[in-house]
Amino acid sequence: MDKTAMRFVGTTFLKGLVAVLPIIVTIYLIIWLATLLESVIGGMVSWLLPFYFPGLGLLLAIGGIFVVGILLNAWLVRAVFELGERILHRIPLVKTVYGAVQDLMGFFSRSGDTQASQVVMVHVEIAGVPARIIGVVTREDFEGLPDGLGLPDHIAVYLPMSYQIGGYTVVLPRDKVTPVDMSIDQAMRYAVTAGMSVTSAGRGPIDSPAEQG
Repeated sequence: MDKTAMRFVGTTFLKGLVAVLPIIVTIYLIIWLATLLESVIGGMVSWLLPFYFPGLGLLLAIGGIFVVGILLNAWLVRAVFELGERILHRIPLVKTVYGAVQDLMGFFSRSGDTQASQVVMVHVEIAGVPARIIGVVTREDFEGLPDGLGLPDHIAVYLPMSYQIGGYTVVLPRDKVTPVDMSIDQAMRYAVTAGMSVTSAGRGPIDSPAEQG
């Protein structure tokens, strides 16, 4: 096989891999989560109820989550839930894990809120050369937090890492960032894939730091 044919085979295979791999990974994660819910909830159901069929645990888990969402609209249920949260926040180690997961879920659920949905470019210097790092504003108000954590003109920005789960949260002056017309989902895909994956559709105009002030 000559080099041209080998190049064609390699390019075609890579193109197919790029198209298929995200679908496979997505389906795998969905199946893994569904299997986990079925295993945990289904095990309890089979022990508590006289009947059980495959998939019942997953159905009950989805239904239970939906019911909880409805019940939280009631003042009494919300008060009991908040009481349970306060108890969890007093237990060592548990409060750290629970608080971190709660904050992460809250961050993504508030993607339409300007407090936690502004994508920015952070201005830095690398080896003396001006550079920019993509980030997401996670906090603009430090009221109620320890003194010295953030000044009135400072914001907290999350800087995700490429090709791994992790990142840094930096507190810096507002004038050290530039707003970007991009949604959180687009920004995270852009950062995690090292800039190789992003759609062209914007989220809409974002006020500049001067306009926000």
